[in-house]
Amino acid sequence: MSLRIGDPAPNFKAQTSIGDIDFYEFLGDSWGVLFSHPADYTPVCTTELGRTALLKGEFDKRNVKVLALSVDSAESHKGWIKDINETQNTNVEFPIIADEDKKIADLYDMIHPNASETLTVRSLFVISPDKKVKLMLTYPASTGRNFNEVLRVIDSLQLTAKYSVATPADWNDGDDVVVMNSIKTEDIPERFPKGHKVIKPYLRTTPQPNK
Repeated sequence: MSLRIGDPAPNFKAQTSIGDIDFYEFLGDSWGVLFSHPADYTPVCTTELGRTALLKGEFDKRNVKVLALSVDSAESHKGWIKDINETQNTNVEFPIIADEDKKIADLYDMIHPNASETLTVRSLFVISPDKKVKLMLTYPASTGRNFNEVLRVIDSLQLTAKYSVATPADWNDGDDVVVMNSIKTEDIPERFPKGHKVIKPYLRTTPQPNK
C-alpha cells in the first residue's frame, strides 16, 4: 500500500555517504526532506544535489535536515559527491543513502513500474518533527526539481502547523494568508489583530501572522 499524506514516515536504518544512520535518530526534532535519485553519476541528479547543497543555509534556518537516496553504494556516492562539488561549486554535506537492495525505495513507493522497473522516480517527501508525511512530490526522471518550490512549501507547512491559516495560490513567505473556515468571522479580530478582509463569507484573508 502506498504512502499518503498524514501517514507515519517509515523508519529505516541505512548506510550513507557519511556513515550508518537511523532515519528517526538522524532527524531528531527537525523537519526532514527525503528525496530520491535514479542513480549516481546522472546529469540531472548532479545539478539537484548541488543545488540542495547550495541551499544549506535556507534549510538550516527552517530547521530542516536533508537526505538524498540512490540505489548505488555508499562508496559510489562518495565518488559522485566529488564530481558534484567540482561541477556545481559547492560542498555536499548531507547524507546520500545507499539503497542497493531497494528496500527504502519500496518502503516509500519510489519505484513506479510503468516508468521504470529498476530506477526510482524523482520522489520527494517532507516529513514533520512528529515523523508524519506532510508533502509528496514526484517528478519523472527527465525533469529536475524546483527547490525554490520545496522551500516555499516548507514555509507554508510550518506556518499552517502553527496558525489556523492556509496559504493561497502562488503564496510566498510574507504574503497575505487565508483564515481557516473553522474560525468564525466575528472571532477573527481577536485571533488575527493585524486586520482582515472578507472577500466572501468563506474567503477571508489576513496578513501573515508571524511577520
